[in-house]
Amino acid sequence: MKVKSLGFTLIELSIVLVIIGLLIGGVLKGQALIDNAKVKNMANDFRAIQTQIYAYQDKFKALPGDDGAAVDHLGAGAGNGDGDGVIEGAYNAAAGESFQMWKHLRMAQLATGSLDTAAAGYLPVNAESGRVGVQSGGLPSITGLTGTYVICSARVAGKFVRQLDILLDDGNTASGSLMATNGSVDGVTAQAAVTSTGDAQTIRDASAYTVCMAF
Repeated sequence: MKVKSLGFTLIELSIVLVIIGLLIGGVLKGQALIDNAKVKNMANDFRAIQTQIYAYQDKFKALPGDDGAAVDHLGAGAGNGDGDGVIEGAYNAAAGESFQMWKHLRMAQLATGSLDTAAAGYLPVNAESGRVGVQSGGLPSITGLTGTYVICSARVAGKFVRQLDILLDDGNTASGSLMATNGSVDGVTAQAAVTSTGDAQTIRDASAYTVCMAF
């Protein structure tokens, strides 16, 4: 009498393993595509904000947020800055010129977003939902980072920080025009930079950092 096997044959097991491998490969590839899209989105934030500020300055001979004649340039409700040639306030401030800057850029049709300063979507965020903003380079940000203006992007995962620096700067988050910190950039105290290269590397993939770029 022939006994019926209740187990899997080697061929069946091989097919199952191949299918599992394909599924895992697809998931990993999909995650890599998502991660790359996030990095490109964040990099575009840094590039676009620079372009928007320069375009506003070229058009109105003033800085967005600081524009002392914004009402004349943009219409009622724009709110004038003090016109002293400085975008005042920390990048993540909830009031002042760095906060008002977004309204000026949007009213000038140089950026998209809500004009309602009380709306939840008024303040821009990056692909990781971290705050994105601009402050004067005269305010402390990250030690060693110097420039006329500084753009900061918060809550950036370490695995994205490295890619951003390679894409936009010199590949080391402790030098150049783009740097990262695990401290809180508040415009009051300069934070220590963290490095992404060599034996002194301190960037961790799962940790969150604030990335700032001077221009």
